[in-house]
Amino acid sequence: MAEALVSIEIHPLSSAIGAEIHGIDISAELSEAQFAAIARAYGDHGVIFFRDQRLTPDQHIAFARRFGEINVNRFFKPVNGFPLIAEVRKEPGQETNIGGSWHTDHSYDVSPAMGSVLYALEVPKTGGDTLFASMYRAYEALSEGMKAFLSSLDAVHSSRHVFGETREQDQPDVGDRLGNSDHATQDAVHPVVITHPTTGRKALYVNPVFTVRFDGWSEEESRPLLDFLYQHASRPEFCCRFNWRRGSVALWDNRACWHYALNDYHGERRLMHRITIEGVALH
Repeated sequence: MAEALVSIEIHPLSSAIGAEIHGIDISAELSEAQFAAIARAYGDHGVIFFRDQRLTPDQHIAFARRFGEINVNRFFKPVNGFPLIAEVRKEPGQETNIGGSWHTDHSYDVSPAMGSVLYALEVPKTGGDTLFASMYRAYEALSEGMKAFLSSLDAVHSSRHVFGETREQDQPDVGDRLGNSDHATQDAVHPVVITHPTTGRKALYVNPVFTVRFDGWSEEESRPLLDFLYQHASRPEFCCRFNWRRGSVALWDNRACWHYALNDYHGERRLMHRITIEGVALH
């Protein structure tokens, strides 16, 4: 095992979240020891990054499948010939990007996605970074009284207002990148504080895009507390920032972190391929 891991280096990006992993080619068939080291870093850091990778679609799929079954996204346009891979694209003439606010993927599903594997094929000369925020740290920094109060609450998450018919009115230039608005019928109720199914750590589990309200509360009643939690959870000390290069890969834990794709590269093209990994119900 020591020989298999001798070249792997793990470099944290911040004290709260994120680490780059060097010395490994994820296009190759990983040994059990190599995969165990990657999985351990994923659990420890919430999001891990690889540089200078060259993945075919089949290799991208094979790497994702080491972590679990693949969730086929209902709304993103698939890569031609590879329905398991979603295309995340912004053209030079488009103003709206995808993922341009704090969120976590698929929280509207009854069993939310475990994680996502995003691979950069084309990136702008400058800009297009992604921010990540640790929901472990966000929870841990709350007062004991707030922790106790939130532990009694559930929240309602939905896809309807994001991917439904109103999307075409609110964001008309994403029409060629997203589809199936009539499929946006997902609603799910999850605890506001979850116990992570793998690490056992407690994490805050609401997000500004998909969380609609607290279960049993109105949207108006929910808004002040949700706004406080969103402002709190995005504090800089809980975050890291990743600068993409062609061939970069990110694997993030949707149960433990938020992410935010910056939309600061107008007039340039950005093309990514994303695979989402199935998860389990949260408790």
